[in-house]
Amino acid sequence: MNETELKSLLSRIRPADSAAKAAAKERQSKLAKPPGSLGALEEISVRLAGITGRVCNRIEKTRIVVFAADNGIVAEGVASTPQSVTLAQAINMTRGKTGMSAIAQDFGIDVEVIDVGINSDSVPKTILDRKLGLGTANFSKQPAMTRSQAVDALAIGIEAAERAHNSGADALGIGEMGIGNTTTSAAVLACLLNLPVESVTGRGSGLTDEGFALKKRVISDAVALHKPNRADVLDVLSKVGGFDIAAMAGTFIGCALFGLPAVADGLISVTAALAAVRLCETVRDFVFLSHASYEIGYRAATAELGMEPWLNLNMRLGEGSGCPVAFQVMRAACAAMNDMATFEEASINDDYLESIRNESAFCVKTV
Repeated sequence: MNETELKSLLSRIRPADSAAKAAAKERQSKLAKPPGSLGALEEISVRLAGITGRVCNRIEKTRIVVFAADNGIVAEGVASTPQSVTLAQAINMTRGKTGMSAIAQDFGIDVEVIDVGINSDSVPKTILDRKLGLGTANFSKQPAMTRSQAVDALAIGIEAAERAHNSGADALGIGEMGIGNTTTSAAVLACLLNLPVESVTGRGSGLTDEGFALKKRVISDAVALHKPNRADVLDVLSKVGGFDIAAMAGTFIGCALFGLPAVADGLISVTAALAAVRLCETVRDFVFLSHASYEIGYRAATAELGMEPWLNLNMRLGEGSGCPVAFQVMRAACAAMNDMATFEEASINDDYLESIRNESAFCVKTV
């Protein structure tokens, strides 16, 4: 895929079905409960209706796709974890032995792990091979990747979404595995949001005060060196991004293209979602936020997206670990929408609610 083909593809994305959302809101107003009393579950059901065009939906078959890649920037000492862990944990995901995959396995959720840039030539066949290189370049010295590689990564992500759609998935979670990718995420966010590096950079998996100061300095120096154009997402991704972030952004785009709810995990996943929305604003209609990441950059990204996560569990693992929990929340939203009795069915006169139905505090909110 080249940039012209990418633009053509983005132009095919259509917004959520407003008529279906209106019909879902109408059904919510008739269910036997105080208006707005199911909170976010009501919002979720309405947004799902906008995606599928159906008022009642089921979230039964789900998948989490994980993009694994290494980052050359770790050579600068910005991560406390050795790079070899990327491959080790990618393998463990296929065995159901990481935090995310253990939870997913218990819930019966499919996990697909894709190598887009692991720094190894010995990656097992249980991991799907879409390798773009042996990790990105060290962006403190040169751009992380070429612009063409960034487009190729987006295409890999779009392909993953299409594969999930064709398999019959009702929702797709989007995760990652890559040592150093809180550094790449902070760099991408600083550029896209035009914010100081310090306001979007956290300690990742754990850094000493000295290491944390180094991390912020490395990112600041790299942004100053490359001067990414914040209005050009491909320029930002290619200069200071990662193969995983670019592929994840492609998956969010693919979900919008194929009509799949796309569940974001933590910092890296939300950074990718923001990049996707910057490439095509309509992608926002298909993005759902799982949990509130502990990372500082996460809050800046979600504020820009204008969305709130559903869960606050003090998680900061990554991998897509918030997605399997979020799928259960989505299932709860669908169950309430589909199976609750209406006031009429429950033989309850709802006239007493008329005075509060039009109050903004009780309206179903949708993003």
